[in-house]
Amino acid sequence: MRVSAKSDYALRALIEMAGRADGRAVSAEELGRLQDIPHGFLQAILADLRRAGVVMSQRGQSGGWRMGRPATDVSVADVIRAVDGPLVSVYGLRPEAVSYNDSADVLQHVWIAARSSLREVFEEVSIQQLADADLPPAVTKRTADEDAWKAH
Repeated sequence: MRVSAKSDYALRALIEMAGRADGRAVSAEELGRLQDIPHGFLQAILADLRRAGVVMSQRGQSGGWRMGRPATDVSVADVIRAVDGPLVSVYGLRPEAVSYNDSADVLQHVWIAARSSLREVFEEVSIQQLADADLPPAVTKRTADEDAWKAH
Protein backbone atom coordinates (compact mmCIF):
# COMPACT_ATOMS: atom_id res chain seq x y z
CA MET A 1 0.00 0.00 0.00
CA ARG A 2 1.13 3.52 -0.73
CA VAL A 3 0.15 6.32 1.58
CA SER A 4 -0.50 9.35 -0.59
CA ALA A 5 0.78 12.82 0.26
CA LYS A 6 -2.87 13.81 0.48
CA SER A 7 -3.59 11.28 3.25
CA ASP A 8 -0.36 12.07 5.08
CA TYR A 9 -1.05 15.82 4.97
CA ALA A 10 -4.67 15.31 6.06
CA LEU A 11 -3.61 13.26 9.08
CA ARG A 12 -0.92 15.76 10.06
CA ALA A 13 -3.36 18.68 9.83
CA LEU A 14 -5.89 16.80 11.97
CA ILE A 15 -3.26 15.95 14.57
CA GLU A 16 -2.59 19.70 14.86
CA MET A 17 -6.29 20.44 15.29
CA ALA A 18 -6.88 17.67 17.82
CA GLY A 19 -3.76 18.60 19.78
CA ARG A 20 -5.09 22.06 20.63
CA ALA A 21 -6.18 21.99 24.25
CA ASP A 22 -8.43 25.03 23.79
CA GLY A 23 -10.28 23.50 20.82
CA ARG A 24 -10.18 26.82 18.97
CA ALA A 25 -10.24 27.00 15.20
CA VAL A 26 -6.90 27.17 13.42
CA SER A 27 -6.28 28.83 10.08
CA ALA A 28 -5.22 26.85 7.05
CA GLU A 29 -2.17 29.10 6.85
CA GLU A 30 -1.08 28.13 10.34
CA LEU A 31 -1.76 24.43 9.74
CA GLY A 32 0.31 24.59 6.57
CA ARG A 33 3.14 26.41 8.29
CA LEU A 34 3.22 24.08 11.30
CA GLN A 35 3.20 20.92 9.19
CA ASP A 36 4.94 22.20 6.05
CA ILE A 37 1.93 21.55 3.82
CA PRO A 38 1.50 23.57 0.62
CA HIS A 39 -1.43 25.97 1.07
CA GLY A 40 -3.34 25.16 -2.12
CA PHE A 41 -3.03 21.43 -1.51
CA LEU A 42 -4.15 21.84 2.10
CA GLN A 43 -7.23 23.83 1.07
CA ALA A 44 -8.34 20.98 -1.22
CA ILE A 45 -7.71 18.43 1.54
CA LEU A 46 -9.69 20.47 4.08
CA ALA A 47 -12.58 20.70 1.60
CA ASP A 48 -12.58 16.88 1.26
CA LEU A 49 -12.52 16.51 5.03
CA ARG A 50 -15.37 19.01 5.40
CA ARG A 51 -17.51 17.08 2.89
CA ALA A 52 -16.91 13.95 4.97
CA GLY A 53 -17.90 15.76 8.19
CA VAL A 54 -14.44 15.33 9.72
CA VAL A 55 -13.77 19.08 9.97
CA MET A 56 -15.80 22.25 9.85
CA SER A 57 -14.88 25.74 8.87
CA GLN A 58 -15.61 28.80 10.95
CA ARG A 59 -15.76 32.27 9.47
CA GLY A 60 -14.84 35.52 11.12
CA GLN A 61 -12.02 37.06 13.11
CA SER A 62 -11.37 33.88 15.09
CA GLY A 63 -12.21 31.70 12.12
CA GLY A 64 -10.42 28.75 10.69
CA TRP A 65 -10.78 25.00 10.86
CA ARG A 66 -11.76 22.73 13.71
CA MET A 67 -12.76 19.14 14.19
CA GLY A 68 -16.29 18.45 12.96
CA ARG A 69 -16.57 15.39 15.19
CA PRO A 70 -14.71 14.45 18.35
CA ALA A 71 -11.17 13.39 17.45
CA THR A 72 -11.77 10.18 19.40
CA ASP A 73 -14.46 9.26 16.84
CA VAL A 74 -12.35 9.84 13.71
CA SER A 75 -10.12 6.97 12.65
CA VAL A 76 -7.15 6.97 10.32
CA ALA A 77 -9.32 4.89 7.98
CA ASP A 78 -12.02 7.60 7.99
CA VAL A 79 -9.46 10.19 6.93
CA ILE A 80 -7.90 8.09 4.18
CA ARG A 81 -11.33 7.25 2.78
CA ALA A 82 -12.34 10.94 2.88
CA VAL A 83 -9.36 12.16 0.88
CA ASP A 84 -8.32 9.14 -1.22
CA GLY A 85 -11.28 6.75 -1.36
CA PRO A 86 -11.23 3.05 -0.47
CA LEU A 87 -8.33 1.65 1.56
CA VAL A 88 -7.62 -0.97 -1.11
CA SER A 89 -8.53 -0.85 -4.75
CA VAL A 90 -7.49 -2.98 -7.67
CA TYR A 91 -7.20 -0.83 -10.79
CA GLY A 92 -9.91 1.43 -9.42
CA LEU A 93 -12.30 -1.27 -8.22
CA ARG A 94 -13.03 -2.43 -4.70
CA PRO A 95 -11.56 -5.91 -4.12
CA GLU A 96 -14.98 -7.57 -3.92
CA ALA A 97 -15.88 -6.18 -7.35
CA VAL A 98 -12.82 -7.61 -9.12
CA SER A 99 -13.36 -10.74 -11.16
CA TYR A 100 -10.79 -13.16 -12.47
CA ASN A 101 -10.82 -16.41 -14.37
CA ASP A 102 -10.69 -19.64 -12.37
CA SER A 103 -6.90 -19.91 -12.25
CA ALA A 104 -6.44 -16.40 -10.81
CA ASP A 105 -9.61 -16.22 -8.69
CA VAL A 106 -7.60 -16.81 -5.52
CA LEU A 107 -5.94 -13.42 -6.05
CA GLN A 108 -9.16 -11.71 -5.04
CA HIS A 109 -8.78 -13.35 -1.63
CA VAL A 110 -5.35 -11.76 -1.25
CA TRP A 111 -6.82 -8.30 -1.93
CA ILE A 112 -9.65 -8.91 0.55
CA ALA A 113 -7.16 -10.12 3.19
CA ALA A 114 -4.94 -7.07 2.60
CA ARG A 115 -7.90 -4.75 3.13
CA SER A 116 -8.85 -6.61 6.30
CA SER A 117 -5.30 -6.28 7.62
CA LEU A 118 -5.23 -2.53 6.91
CA ARG A 119 -8.57 -2.12 8.64
CA GLU A 120 -7.17 -3.82 11.75
CA VAL A 121 -4.74 -0.93 12.13
CA PHE A 122 -6.38 2.07 10.42
CA GLU A 123 -9.80 1.64 12.03
CA GLU A 124 -8.28 1.16 15.50
CA VAL A 125 -6.24 4.37 15.58
CA SER A 126 -8.10 7.62 16.22
CA ILE A 127 -6.94 11.13 15.51
CA GLN A 128 -7.00 11.78 19.26
CA GLN A 129 -4.67 8.84 19.88
CA LEU A 130 -2.30 10.27 17.29
CA ALA A 131 -2.46 13.73 18.88
CA ASP A 132 -1.78 12.17 22.29
CA ALA A 133 0.96 9.88 20.88
CA ASP A 134 -0.87 7.02 22.60
CA LEU A 135 -1.41 4.21 20.10
CA PRO A 136 -3.55 1.15 20.88
CA PRO A 137 -1.58 -1.82 22.24
CA ALA A 138 -2.32 -3.93 19.15
CA VAL A 139 -0.67 -1.28 16.95
CA THR A 140 2.23 -0.74 19.30
CA LYS A 141 2.80 -4.50 19.36
CA ARG A 142 3.16 -4.53 15.57
CA THR A 143 5.86 -1.84 15.72
CA ALA A 144 7.81 -3.71 18.42
CA ASP A 145 8.80 -6.36 15.86
CA GLU A 146 12.21 -5.42 14.43
CA ASP A 147 11.24 -6.90 11.08
CA ALA A 148 8.42 -4.35 10.80
CA TRP A 149 11.03 -1.59 10.51
CA LYS A 150 13.03 -3.26 7.74
CA ALA A 151 12.47 -2.45 4.10
CA HIS A 152 11.74 -5.54 2.02
